[in-house]
Amino acid sequence: MRKLGLSNLFVTEIKEALETVASTNGGVFNVEDRLYASAFRFRLLRQHDHVVSQDELRMFKEGRNTLNGSNCEDVEDMIELLEASHLALEGENILDEAKAFSTGNVRERVSGLDGQLLKRAVHALELPMHWRVRWFDIKWQIGLYEQQEDKQSNLLELAKLNFNTVQATHQRDLRDISRWWRDLGLIEHVNFARDRLVESFLCALGLSQGSRFSSLRKSLTKVIILILVIGDIYDLYGSLEELECFTGAITRLATMPPNLYLSCLFSSFSLIGKSNASRWDSEQIQQLPDCMKVCFRALRDVTYDIAYDIGKDEDWHRVLPHLTKAWEDFCRALLNEAKWDNMGYTPSLEEYLNNAWTSSSGPLILSHACYFTGHMKLDDAADLLQRNKDLIYNVSMIIRLCNDLGTSTAERDRGDAPSSVVCYMREANVSEDVARKHIKVLINQAWKRINARCFGNAETPFLRPFINVTVNAARVAHMLYQFGDGFGVQHGDIRQQILSIVIKPLAHD
Repeated sequence: MRKLGLSNLFVTEIKEALETVASTNGGVFNVEDRLYASAFRFRLLRQHDHVVSQDELRMFKEGRNTLNGSNCEDVEDMIELLEASHLALEGENILDEAKAFSTGNVRERVSGLDGQLLKRAVHALELPMHWRVRWFDIKWQIGLYEQQEDKQSNLLELAKLNFNTVQATHQRDLRDISRWWRDLGLIEHVNFARDRLVESFLCALGLSQGSRFSSLRKSLTKVIILILVIGDIYDLYGSLEELECFTGAITRLATMPPNLYLSCLFSSFSLIGKSNASRWDSEQIQQLPDCMKVCFRALRDVTYDIAYDIGKDEDWHRVLPHLTKAWEDFCRALLNEAKWDNMGYTPSLEEYLNNAWTSSSGPLILSHACYFTGHMKLDDAADLLQRNKDLIYNVSMIIRLCNDLGTSTAERDRGDAPSSVVCYMREANVSEDVARKHIKVLINQAWKRINARCFGNAETPFLRPFINVTVNAARVAHMLYQFGDGFGVQHGDIRQQILSIVIKPLAHD
């Protein structure tokens, strides 16, 4: 059900089935079970908030001398063990050993496989299921299921119909946001910046796919595309003095007196128009080039619009300070990086990451997303961010580190500011290959801390939508930078994925 994108249609049935499995023998699996079944049950139970000990997979250690991957059954065992091992928590050494053993085993045997088993092995080695956005994987899973001899035709047809129905909602969202982007006309004023509307929408779609999250997708697409434009202003266009003025203007926006909010929201803004709000920010931005003024006012107007979408007539002015503060933090982090670049300074890895988790845009995106993920009071939504700061931090670290792995070589060749890879290379005096391996270790550690927050939250179901959206942000990062820079030079794999996920429906009987 999960692989075919149908689990939301069978929530009760899946819950009852897993509760039956979990209660069998007190949740302890039979050591005589095939490893495949044990790893499979371990993964599903953990994903659905059941407490499962790593000891349930201890059998792989006892039998690994006979698990050499020489037959199909052993390879299937290894693939499922590899998938289960990515649900590890910190300190679970059995799962660490399971990951190393299964990954090495599958990698050694993959050249001798064919058919569906080869596809499954390559898919798992590229990226485990737990690190994938499930919606982005559905078409692949449906195609694989369609080739099975024991497939159920009615289930296959339902999966295709469900995918096409949900995809139609996403296409409507994309049409709406395309119209907004065209009418905004911002890219005409910042022609040095990346025009990545569809890629931005794909990222927003990755965070949440349900029909009720249409407003979230459209709002986050606006935020992400502005993140790219503003990032290019800091990286490619502005002088240090101009960037300091721009950052100052964002800071003043975040501290704007409440009596000016109404004027900002309901004035008839144009990108180069004036209002009371314009007079408020003019002191900071009057020295800036026109393109930076236009970008600032576009950011301001979009932020007001999103705040009003969240809070409506009564509470929009309570939402706005949280959104503008997130933009201020993001721009300050970008300014720090610009200063390092201007000085030719390479920070230590720790110093870099202390700033980079904010410049990754993770906190900014999730500060907006949290207001759309439930029916909680606005004060509760703000508190939610604070109480889940560790989760947001680790997700943001993955966004940054995946970005660095995908872009660091090209950025170094262009002479851009140092990435985490370069910072570690210089700090530890190691090669790029060694540095990249270290960054991957940090990604694995961050996932373990994320897993600890994800699993075992059955007692707080109201957190689940927020946690799902937040963790999906890390999964989007893996997808986006798996084959390089998904926002930079347009890679064919990214384009094909967008075409498949958003545009092309599945053919069905």
